[in-house]
Amino acid sequence: MKLKKNFVNIRHKINPILGFIAMFVTQDIVLKFFFSKKEVIHNDFPIPTNTSIILAPTHRSRWDGLILTMAMGRRVTRKDCKFMVTKSEMRGIQGWFLKRLGCFSINQLSPSTSTLRYAINLIEKGEQLVVFPEGKINKYGKNLVLKEGLYRLAKLATKKTNSITILPIGIAYNKISPQFRSQFCLSFGQPILINDYLKLTIEEFNKLLHEKMIKAEKIALNRVGR
Repeated sequence: MKLKKNFVNIRHKINPILGFIAMFVTQDIVLKFFFSKKEVIHNDFPIPTNTSIILAPTHRSRWDGLILTMAMGRRVTRKDCKFMVTKSEMRGIQGWFLKRLGCFSINQLSPSTSTLRYAINLIEKGEQLVVFPEGKINKYGKNLVLKEGLYRLAKLATKKTNSITILPIGIAYNKISPQFRSQFCLSFGQPILINDYLKLTIEEFNKLLHEKMIKAEKIALNRVGR
């Protein structure tokens, strides 16, 4: 993974007013009325506390971000989800809002050192960082090779903190393309304590992570009838 050394201004704080409005609109109105059934399954794995958390969900729809916020956002954990997204998602009006809601972009092929430093600082401070290991929306759940960035980032962050938990997550919809009054289910996988896997190669770790993500997704798929 080649690093760019140029500085990128990505230190966006969540606007408290915009954040409150966005939370109310998305969680209490949009998700409530768009979906007929919403379910979160913890699978006997408690949400980790007193640790830095990297959420590693499957990525099947643009709805995933709102659903993750419902399951792990400030109303549940008292922490905001900080999303690492692609540069294309941060353009125009959408990008203006995303920046003020805690999102920041990364060039997947050539990430800048400032972006990585910012992500590591979030982990060090115990924030909740969301990284989609598949790297893009994988609508049909194809068996993609996971990106290398999550493991590299987590290993770098261990130099700042020794308490990092990666939480595999499966998100499923009863329709491949969610429609009005569709159903969704989010299923937590078994947490991965990064310090237990530092000797693995990237390929070995990604295989482990992928298996846990898919296992969680199969549980979610079963609950929505797919």
